[in-house]
Amino acid sequence: MSQPRRHGLLSAKIRALQIACALAVSLTLPMAASAMELKSTSFEDGGRIALSQVRNGSGCSGQNSSPGLLWTGAPPGTKSFAVTLFDADASGAGGRWHWVLVNIPAKVTTLGERAQPGEAISTKTDFGIPGYLGPCPPVGDRPHRYVLTIYALDVETLPLNAASSAAMASALIQGHVLAKASIAGYFGR
Repeated sequence: MSQPRRHGLLSAKIRALQIACALAVSLTLPMAASAMELKSTSFEDGGRIALSQVRNGSGCSGQNSSPGLLWTGAPPGTKSFAVTLFDADASGAGGRWHWVLVNIPAKVTTLGERAQPGEAISTKTDFGIPGYLGPCPPVGDRPHRYVLTIYALDVETLPLNAASSAAMASALIQGHVLAKASIAGYFGR
């Protein structure tokens, strides 16, 4: 067999092997699902957060109600959800966690205001207390952006409790994300 022909057959075999490997790898990856969507019944994405969601204290006079939420498009294999509220504009270590709710059962796709399914756990916020703590940025700051995110997770429960830090919860959430969706609301005073 001539040298060019042998090289051509070898190149074809290598290419076939590359295609087979790529196909094998792609079959082990999760299937792309329709994108998750998150909506709040308490405020519009990109809009002002309602006073009912604002903290009651620290100079603010809201009702400190967690927002009503509904989500769709969780991918197959979702075993639980987690919700976070993060003040992306807070001074300090790159923002502040205002709410971390984990171990929401996979069958749940809505949360009313102030709702927390019995199985779910609120971890500590960056303010040292568990549960929802609404927006209340410093007087005179430009309105802060509060990012609300729903995560579809591949585990039924995360090993967390009410004394767990928001940073620990965030790290554990990130290790189990199948999909996520976010919206943002703004509040200033």
